[in-house]
Amino acid sequence: MITISASQLVEEANAEIETITVEDALKLQDDDGVVLVDIRDIRELKREGRVPGALHAPRGMLEFWVDPASTYYREVFGSDKKFVFFCAGGLRSALATQALQRMGLNPVAHIGGGFAAWRDAGGPVEKDEA
Repeated sequence: MITISASQLVEEANAEIETITVEDALKLQDDDGVVLVDIRDIRELKREGRVPGALHAPRGMLEFWVDPASTYYREVFGSDKKFVFFCAGGLRSALATQALQRMGLNPVAHIGGGFAAWRDAGGPVEKDEA
């Protein structure tokens, strides 16, 4: 039997991390000091579309891509940029942001409402070619 629900984990993560609004995220999309990081599954990107210029880092590999000691390390995470994570609705990205912040990656934040909020606010979306 579980003792902490997924929603409790998300609530705890949100208490520890920076959440930015989609309006603020839209203002950051052309900021060279910020990397927008889409952690959704590749199937979600194909189905829903992508934020132009966002780095795709699947949630299942994220900690490994961030860790310089990992064989999966991606140099982009060694930069001095701010990383703003998002998923479909803001739940997975809250947990991911908390985990990466605990690992020492800073500055980090996530977009409240995720990709759905981005799309609904009129943010640019690219669709994959069929």
